[in-house]
Amino acid sequence: MIVMSIAGVDPSAGAGVFADLKTFQALGVYGTGVVTALTAQNPNKVFSIEPIEASYIKEQIDAVLDSYNVEYIKTGMLYSSEVVDVVYNAIKDYNLKCVVDPVMVATSGSELYKDELIDSLKKLLKIAIFTTPNKSEAVKLTGIEIINKDSAIEASLKLSKYCDNIITGGHLKGNNIINISDEITLKKQELLKTNNLHGSGCNFSAAITSYLAKGETLKDATLKAIDYTYLAIKNGNYGTLIPKI
Repeated sequence: MIVMSIAGVDPSAGAGVFADLKTFQALGVYGTGVVTALTAQNPNKVFSIEPIEASYIKEQIDAVLDSYNVEYIKTGMLYSSEVVDVVYNAIKDYNLKCVVDPVMVATSGSELYKDELIDSLKKLLKIAIFTTPNKSEAVKLTGIEIINKDSAIEASLKLSKYCDNIITGGHLKGNNIINISDEITLKKQELLKTNNLHGSGCNFSAAITSYLAKGETLKDATLKAIDYTYLAIKNGNYGTLIPKI
């Protein structure tokens, strides 16, 4: 079982490609990683971003898929519409199944995208199998002000015009809004008092991708990934979300 992450590099390894690879390994799948941007960051601050040329991102994807049989991929920080176009074409050309983590803002609050990215992401979502926005990302993608569980459900239903989705519950009092085939499932979780949240969205979407590659249904993969991420936040060391097993 071989999967792929297409995302940025976080040198502190709590988020991005490095974090995804650790989650893939922890869940028993072989992870490959395509780098979309270099960042100088830590769990508290993004210092700078150095984007990778879109043509070189395509070359990375083609190089991996020239040798490995990959069915499931996930995306993280794509940064620009040019990069989204590369990923879009790769999904089409290689018949890939994609989980989109629509990364736009780091946990520290720094923006990780160009202004035109949102419209491009909507195009990508139309051929994705699932997307995992948090509250702020869902607001950007739908234009709906999310203030409570009901408005989150409204946003989820709007997102479902593109693909199945979950709006994660970290900023919704622990209410995860799962929407698969227009069937809403609420998964309530205890909110932990912790600073160990850097990269939680990256690890969550990587876990979903891992479970899908192992043959789980989309709903079961999502529920298992919720539990995995909760355990990782609870037990992980600061800056990493790999559970202590």
